[in-house]
Amino acid sequence: MILGLILLGWAFIIVARLFGLQILGHDDFLRLARRQQESYRPIGAPRGSIFDRNGNILAISSSSHRVIVNPRRIPNKGFAAALLARMLGLDAGELQQNLERVVQSRARGYFVVDDQATDAQVAALKAMDLDWLEIREASVRTYPNGTVAAHVIGNLNGNGKGVAGIEAKLNKELSGTPGSLRVERDGKAMSYESEIVKSPSMGKNVGLTIDRELSYIAQETLRNAVVKNHGDHGSIIVMDPRSGEVLALENYPTYDPNAHLASGEKPVGREDLAVVAPFEPGSVFKVVTLSAALETTNLKPTSVINCSGGVLRMFGRVIHDSHPNGVLSMEDVLARSSNIGAIRIGMQVGNEKLYEYIRRLGFGTRTGVELPAEAPGLVRPLRRWQPTSIGSVPMGHEISVTSLQLAQLGSVIANGGFLVHPHLVAWEQTPGGAKLEIDRPDPVRVLRSDTVMIMRRMMRRVVSEPFGTGHRLHVVGYTIAGKTGTAQIYDYAHRVYTHRYNASFLGYGPAQNPAVVVVVTVSGTTGEAGFGSAASGPAFTRVMSAALGRLGIMRDVPEEIEEILAKQEILAKHKSKSQETDSDEVATLSAPLTPEELKDAAGQDTWVDPNAPKAPNFVGKTVKDVIAEAAAQGIEIDMLGEGLAKTQIPSPGTSLIPGEHVRVRFAR
Repeated sequence: MILGLILLGWAFIIVARLFGLQILGHDDFLRLARRQQESYRPIGAPRGSIFDRNGNILAISSSSHRVIVNPRRIPNKGFAAALLARMLGLDAGELQQNLERVVQSRARGYFVVDDQATDAQVAALKAMDLDWLEIREASVRTYPNGTVAAHVIGNLNGNGKGVAGIEAKLNKELSGTPGSLRVERDGKAMSYESEIVKSPSMGKNVGLTIDRELSYIAQETLRNAVVKNHGDHGSIIVMDPRSGEVLALENYPTYDPNAHLASGEKPVGREDLAVVAPFEPGSVFKVVTLSAALETTNLKPTSVINCSGGVLRMFGRVIHDSHPNGVLSMEDVLARSSNIGAIRIGMQVGNEKLYEYIRRLGFGTRTGVELPAEAPGLVRPLRRWQPTSIGSVPMGHEISVTSLQLAQLGSVIANGGFLVHPHLVAWEQTPGGAKLEIDRPDPVRVLRSDTVMIMRRMMRRVVSEPFGTGHRLHVVGYTIAGKTGTAQIYDYAHRVYTHRYNASFLGYGPAQNPAVVVVVTVSGTTGEAGFGSAASGPAFTRVMSAALGRLGIMRDVPEEIEEILAKQEILAKHKSKSQETDSDEVATLSAPLTPEELKDAAGQDTWVDPNAPKAPNFVGKTVKDVIAEAAAQGIEIDMLGEGLAKTQIPSPGTSLIPGEHVRVRFAR
């Protein structure tokens, strides 16, 4: 009986304990068990791709294998490092140091050995059945075009999050919604079963307004301009003035988004200077001063302005023109880029009205472009203007702007007086395939139409008149207009202006019906060769020519006139070298110009690869023959009209840049 009572009591205790464990504490112990036996891992959503305006891929994600180890469970770090290094093509010594460092830091979790392992490597590692190694599916982001449009596209960090460019600005849209995976683990914490709890949702594809080929041309042209002029850096922007679409945005130095920064490495060339780095614009800003004068004063293009012989003393300062000028018309003030003339005009406008038009034309305010960290520039409030400010602001000092804001200013003149909003994103595509158009604010009229027409005519004179600061700039087949800018760089440490310049050119074309605005800025130039026309002008003409060709804009200068202009340019060069010209030189100038002479006369850069394909001679051939010859040589052509080929652009024998089309006009 005693034994029975003991057993009965023991059984009661067991039953009570079981009741407490399985009934009363069921939920708590179930939660503890799941914490030990289950884990939830995020399933990364496929990141959306980025395309240019023509459907070319700029950024794309692809699946990859990630090799992960738990350093604390590796019995022999040296052996494991040697094995993995041999299998994955890594450095064994560096890998061993990393494994030991993780253990010494007492960090929990895992260590990624390789996040781009191949299928063959993964198969070999799985066959070894190592309990401290795990293979997970991952995704790798690639940028097929390397440095082209790098500052626009941006890149990702090690966690797959956008940290620059469109990748950062639209990170949420591109990333999609991650899923969740429930994993069952055994007593050794090894996974043996998994289940998808929530499926991931793919990110949106994004289409940009930029043109890949044009961006490549702009990048190479800018690089040559900065290197040739010994500048520190530069920016170039190509924009449609009517819609605000940015066709190209490049900076130099630049970087390759595919390259990841090593630990402790300083980022070089990753700053989007065209958007985040304001600078004093110099004479380009005279476009604002003269536009305000046309709308707020009685001044006209023919109004007489006293330029004081090139020297002006005001408020203890002495202001000089680069060349002495006595009395100039208002239009000549712009063409010759007289600082004193601009100040005289600004004084007639007055501080209040000048400030009003500066803000009206978008300065001191972010443009709203889809890029991170955009700078608004610096426009001091009117109450902080000094008495000397009216002697600085009209000629582009005591104010800072970005290259993108200058492109916005050029668009106002080019599109008839409307302030448009520069943008880079053309559409977003949902996982279902539907393309969503982006809502944009409507353009706002900021200048009268008659003001714009007068400004166009005056800006045309900058490049058409022999005394204009941009008279050497020429785009074959098109009329152009613009404004040069050369601003001394301020040394904040010593509080003085240096003899190093921000050299800029703002222009558009064709002059009568503008379709493209181009802004070029090269910073850190010196000497007269570092002025806006000489340093940035040739880059402007090269990129403008390429942009007009890429967009299929019809030329507005007949070839006959173009040849006459080219001959006159060559004749002027010969006269500048010698006052006398012998008969042989005259005979040479009377002969038809070669393509090389035409290109030299047009002021085009000659950085084209000498091994690049040459434009064939299509003149006189039928449509069928032209198509056959172009197809055989892999050359893209644009054909106009019917009959026999009469003219072509570029001329026969001209080196073709990547992506350049040959335009052929046929006639009967």
